[in-house]
Amino acid sequence: MKWQGRRGSGNIEDRRGQGGGVMRVGGAGGLGLLAVVLVGYFFGVDLTPLLTGMEGGQTVQTQGELTERDRQMGDFVSVTLADTEEVWTKIFRQDLNRAYTPATLVLFSQATQSPCGTASGATGPFYCPVDKKVYLDTDFFATLSRQLGAHGDFAAAYVVAHEIGHHVQDELGILSKVNEIRARSSTAESNELSVRIELQADCFSGVWARHAAEQFGSIEPGDIAEAINAASKIGDDTLQRNAGRRPMPDSFTHGTSEQRQRWFTAGFRNGDLSDCDTFSARNL
Repeated sequence: MKWQGRRGSGNIEDRRGQGGGVMRVGGAGGLGLLAVVLVGYFFGVDLTPLLTGMEGGQTVQTQGELTERDRQMGDFVSVTLADTEEVWTKIFRQDLNRAYTPATLVLFSQATQSPCGTASGATGPFYCPVDKKVYLDTDFFATLSRQLGAHGDFAAAYVVAHEIGHHVQDELGILSKVNEIRARSSTAESNELSVRIELQADCFSGVWARHAAEQFGSIEPGDIAEAINAASKIGDDTLQRNAGRRPMPDSFTHGTSEQRQRWFTAGFRNGDLSDCDTFSARNL
């Protein structure tokens, strides 16, 4: 992805390196703690309450100076966010005849607070509709590459675009309506709706990628393959299998690897929002 030297977004809130961030880590032992964090990290579940509730724990400060890589990844996220802003502003204006209000993206290290709960390594990147902000620890990109095998800068761009896809859903009123239904649904029904939300965000990230290629010429050979590979690495079935579990479809909340790849590709194919109606699709 061609991003160096390009315009960054002004909607970045950088909390990295700030003091005062504290997590209490329980005394369950190193391996037990690691298991708790990794499960939450890969499955998008905030397990911080489990960590803070353990007895005999220790307090870990989250402050620290930014490394050169930290600064570089911050610049990368800023440029990617700026690209999403330009693309979605144009799509909203031309296709929907309405204004797009960009999200703010919060960069943090290890832990920070949000209205949707504590953002930490146990949560992974997420969008909070309460304050309309995306929360992202850029260390997640290293985990994505080294532990999950999703290499390349466009794999990281896909993560940012996916979370912004949730903001687009919020702007369109989709997220609030679906979450209202989920709140009064059974666990199985809620999980199924969650999958449709996540797959639509994947599709929206594909829409963004198509328009970014056309508007900025920033997409390089192999970039789309990097995004599709990333989508395959974070499918519910793949993550459960890699965690030593038998895939349980009723517990899926993000979709299978094949579904995530297919919906990203559906969005990228034509760059058309109408191709992303996961809620009307009989077969995901």
